[in-house]
Amino acid sequence: MFGLFFFVLFTPGVSELLCASSDLEMSYTFCDSTAHAFMFNLTPCSTMNKSTWNATLTWIPRSDIIFLKIVFNVWYDGAKALHWKEVICSGADDEYSVCGMLKGETLATAFDIKGARTKFPKGNYSIILQGFSDDSEKNMIMCLNFTMIVKRDAF
Repeated sequence: MFGLFFFVLFTPGVSELLCASSDLEMSYTFCDSTAHAFMFNLTPCSTMNKSTWNATLTWIPRSDIIFLKIVFNVWYDGAKALHWKEVICSGADDEYSVCGMLKGETLATAFDIKGARTKFPKGNYSIILQGFSDDSEKNMIMCLNFTMIVKRDAF
C-alpha cells in the first residue's frame, strides 16, 4: 500500500489523512492556529510484516533552527504510554540537517522509523510531537497531533 503524498499550506485544525489501509489509519492536525508549509509521507501504510516505515518530510520553518528540542508523547486508548525528550540541535557539532536552518529555507529529507518493528495492539493512539527552540519548552515552533488507529492485532 502507498501512503498519501501532499505538500500544501495546510489550514490549521483540519485533519489531514496520512494513510489508510485494512490494518492502519493515520492522520494528523497541527496543534497551533497557524498555517504551515509541510509535507509528510509514510510507507507502507501497515503495521503488519514490515520492520521499518519509510518517511519523507518537507518543511519550511517559520523561525531559525539553532536549538531544537523534540518532545514526543504517546497515549494508547487514553492512557499515557510513552514520554520522550531529546535535544536534536544544540548549536554546536549538530549532526542533523535541520540544525542551523534559517527561517524560510526548505528542509527536504527522508528517514526510517524503526518503531514499525513494534507490534502495536489494536486500538487508538494519540501521538503529540512538539518542537521547541528553547530548553525550557516555552517557545514552540512546531506541534503535530497524530491519530493512529490500529484496526487489528499484529500478533
